[in-house]
Amino acid sequence: MAKKLTLERIIHQQGFGARKLCRIMIRNHEVTVNGLACDEPYAEFDLDKLHYTVQGEAWDYREKSYLMLHKPSNYECSHKTQHHPTIYSLLPHPLVVRDVQCIGRLDEDTTGLILISDDGQFIHRMSSPKHKVAKTYEVRCKHPVDDSQIAQILKGVQLIDEDAPIAALACTRISEHVIHMTLTEGKYHQVKRMVAAISNRVEALKRIQIGDLQLPHDLAVGHWRWLSDSDMAKLGAI
Repeated sequence: MAKKLTLERIIHQQGFGARKLCRIMIRNHEVTVNGLACDEPYAEFDLDKLHYTVQGEAWDYREKSYLMLHKPSNYECSHKTQHHPTIYSLLPHPLVVRDVQCIGRLDEDTTGLILISDDGQFIHRMSSPKHKVAKTYEVRCKHPVDDSQIAQILKGVQLIDEDAPIAALACTRISEHVIHMTLTEGKYHQVKRMVAAISNRVEALKRIQIGDLQLPHDLAVGHWRWLSDSDMAKLGAI
């Protein structure tokens, strides 16, 4: 039997404000459900395949939020920023109200793929070191990268404050100055420190893949989208 909730509770749970505000919006004819206007806050609806609009903006009911974002440079992955805007300012307010969290922060000057969710189990699955979720970065280096440096990264380089050498899962030279590096750890400034350990320097850094999920070419910088079932499968989440 499909689960039902009142419209007031649905809108409230989806992040559109306190129950009183949601009730007012419904009674002011600012909400439609499955294409039909509804001004009764206590009307009940099946949650399965529920489509609704709030103040003209279309939404689908989602018990949990699973998103990807193409992070721009000069944005911080924090709700409480210090020097730059937060990536959460790039999301619709109802999602922020639901307390979505980014999974694996990127430095303010690093761009690329970020996963965002309010599902604690999913966040743990993607971020826990024991699951070893691979992440691939496009790294533009200041100096040309040669075969011996690639070999060093694959064999393992010694980083300050680390007990043992750290190796990349994969490292491929794309051009003279660009490499793709895949890691399963998430140590502090790891890519930058590994490149410094081979006597080079990172000029630009972009995360292009998590698990088997690649950053889509059609997802513009600063834009977000829902993760599809196919995306979740590539992450090993379903």
